Amino acid sequence: MKGIKSILVANRGEIALRIMKSAREMGIKVYGIYSDADRISPHVRFADEAICVGPPPSNQSYLLGDKIIKICKEHSIDAIHPGYGFLSENAEFAQKVEDAGIIFIGPSAESMRIMGSKLSAKNAVKQFKVPLVPGTETAISDIQEAKKVAEQIGTPVLIKASAGGGGKGMRIVNDMKDFEEQVQLAMNEAKSAFGDDSVFIEKYISLPKHIEIQVLGDKNGNIVYLFERECSIQRRHQKVIEEAPSIAITEEIRKKMGEAAVNVCKACGYYNAGTVEFILDEQGNFFFLEMNTRLQVEHPVTECITGIDLVKEQIKVAMGLPLSFKQEDLSIRGHAIEIRVYAEDPSNNFLPDIGKLVVYNRPSGPGIRVDDGFDEGMQVPIYYDPMLAKLIVHAENRNAAIQKMIQAIEQFEIVGVKNTLDFCKFVMKHPHFIHGNFDTHFVQKHFSPEYLKQETNLSEKQIIALFTEQLFQTPLSKNLITPATSTPKSLWKINRLQ
Repeated sequence: MKGIKSILVANRGEIALRIMKSAREMGIKVYGIYSDADRISPHVRFADEAICVGPPPSNQSYLLGDKIIKICKEHSIDAIHPGYGFLSENAEFAQKVEDAGIIFIGPSAESMRIMGSKLSAKNAVKQFKVPLVPGTETAISDIQEAKKVAEQIGTPVLIKASAGGGGKGMRIVNDMKDFEEQVQLAMNEAKSAFGDDSVFIEKYISLPKHIEIQVLGDKNGNIVYLFERECSIQRRHQKVIEEAPSIAITEEIRKKMGEAAVNVCKACGYYNAGTVEFILDEQGNFFFLEMNTRLQVEHPVTECITGIDLVKEQIKVAMGLPLSFKQEDLSIRGHAIEIRVYAEDPSNNFLPDIGKLVVYNRPSGPGIRVDDGFDEGMQVPIYYDPMLAKLIVHAENRNAAIQKMIQAIEQFEIVGVKNTLDFCKFVMKHPHFIHGNFDTHFVQKHFSPEYLKQETNLSEKQIIALFTEQLFQTPLSKNLITPATSTPKSLWKINRLQ
């Protein structure tokens, strides 16, 4: 067993800070890295020591694996935690870390390689009878042959990049006359985004739910599943709201899906924390989608319903310790919901925004958790993912969690950048979400920017009234502001989309 006394978190923002907090609670010294754009970020100030790795662009800073390893060697740091994004699923980096005699807090490089390609992942898991969506088993090399397969499957079919993610290199074909063109477009996009133009085809599930299973394994072959997360509320094929457990999952499906996720781990000799993603159709059939060989953005909802700190478990596994609990020891406690608070404009196709956080006040209270990497007065940079924070609530049941989330959203004060708070409140109040009658097309089916305009316009009037009142010291805003929201601080709360 290798002890860990120091960890370098090879990441930034909220996930870097979240990892550091758990590591420090374990008595471990934490090192941070930062680019010039993140010099005053909270994770930099929290770290015992932080080292600048370069200019703002990630390919000149956070993606410099060799430089990060060199920093560890120079400071005699025991381990590296990659967080998510950046180098977290880079098998070559993981191998270099281990070769340098540094502990990589994550799975083996070989597991990453197998699961890093959707095609190799499918080939690996089919040996363990994990349900797969009908489609090609290899990358498309002959478009005409692939077209024959697509015709056998029947439209609609989905063209997917083998090395893809985030919706890139993905095309839906409803009419076979468009097949060849869409394959070529998908290949071009995959090549541009991932340096790999390999694509394959699958039967397109028209009304899918996106369900994922949190898994955790040690180096002794013990593997457990920590139940599911519902991740169907998405925009641009990327998640924006997650919850645990899923309202669509029965105990029987939960057990089958969990056991399938464990088999996926066995297929690649997996250890540490990971997530196996499935799609669920209207009949309750589920199919393997992919595996994320890292900690997920939405891991807090799993922590809430299980009471397990996944980062601490990752560190223990990396030390070589066996899991301290078995599958039968795990149970679901209440319900948790997470929203990703992005600096994006929902009224303009979720276009990312940048600017200064003029006002930034977090909600608080029992069952409310905020994971973030910003403070009031900071600039939201253009160089990275536009997520400002993750707002998580935990309550005794789903209805209570929804109400608590609405209240937490209303308490979250953000001024200076457009953001997704009001969009998330719209979702929380929507009948289809409340009753669980939704799939991955929720945004396209049910959301229109018009739904946010009324509140936004009211906010503009209130802000103008506030500034006028402050300038002339006259109570011009009395007719626009209720007594409960008459202070300047509470007025900002209503102006989240400004």
